[in-house]
Amino acid sequence: MADVEEPIEETIEEPVEEEEEEEFVAVGGATEVKLFGKWTFDDIEVRDISLVDYIACKGAHATYLPHTAGRYQKKRFRKASCPIVERLACCLMRKGRNSGKKLMAVRIVQHTLEIIHLLTDQNPIQVVVDAIINSGPREDSTRVGGAGVVRRQAVDMSPFRRVNYALYLLATGAREASFRNLKTMAECLADELVNAARGSSNSYAIKKKDEIERVSKSNR
Repeated sequence: MADVEEPIEETIEEPVEEEEEEEFVAVGGATEVKLFGKWTFDDIEVRDISLVDYIACKGAHATYLPHTAGRYQKKRFRKASCPIVERLACCLMRKGRNSGKKLMAVRIVQHTLEIIHLLTDQNPIQVVVDAIINSGPREDSTRVGGAGVVRRQAVDMSPFRRVNYALYLLATGAREASFRNLKTMAECLADELVNAARGSSNSYAIKKKDEIERVSKSNR
């Protein structure tokens, strides 16, 4: 019986084109603005109703970096719209040798927020906001009179000045604590902010605020 070769049918497999669905995934939560890519502004709460308009930390004032290069000194009250963390960074650029070094100030603020998070396990922006609320004096005394007769008169402090004064006191306290000291500026600023947020008298800002209010109370 002769061997018959059977014809081999070659089946050519046609490549099946799979429709790949393109998924647009927001990398690192790009839709949400986070300070330094870590700290969210969504759950920040300003617990003092009078300071809500002057502590800029919500909505359009949420930024990735505390460096907007805005011209906030051109008009009166415009700096109220400057992000509050950026205002803190600007307050660190004091005493001639530090003036204009904003990148250094931003770096200090970044390290400070990291330290605050380690110390308190909270959102550090909330700690900064609470510290500013607690550190602003609510009453001050001014000089009244003339022609050689001068006396002190107690006056209420506006909410805008309270925020300005609080930032000044916090930055001054941190600067004095870190001067001629092994502790870095970031560590001293973190301690100052945490103590002020708790209302502790270990904070330079809280001590000064209490002193100012005590003097003005005696001058009513």
